[in-house]
Amino acid sequence: QVQLVESGGGLVQAGGSLRLSCAASGRTFTPHSMGWFRQAPGKDRESVAHITWNNGATSYADSVKGRFTISRDNAKKMVYLQMNSLKPEDTAAYYCTSVSSLTSRTYWGQGTQVTVSS
Repeated sequence: QVQLVESGGGLVQAGGSLRLSCAASGRTFTPHSMGWFRQAPGKDRESVAHITWNNGATSYADSVKGRFTISRDNAKKMVYLQMNSLKPEDTAAYYCTSVSSLTSRTYWGQGTQVTVSS
């Protein structure tokens, strides 16, 4: 079983930056990949960024390319999302995910709110 806890959300002005963190824990932790989703009120959940655990290969939604950077610290079992040049459209609840390399199950964190004012 894997537990994920996000932190770092908050209120920021347009053009500003914010760094989200996700701490993973569990008796065993062997993810294939970790990533971030977001969901704004009344909208569908959207994939934001993902990173493979072993190789560090990254992927991004077109809407955040060039502005967001996902990274991970394998030793600390943590994943980060550096968000720069934030826009009001980035306002959403951000969720950390982990996909097990053993079972393919996806684990979800509880979410952290990011609000960007114009």
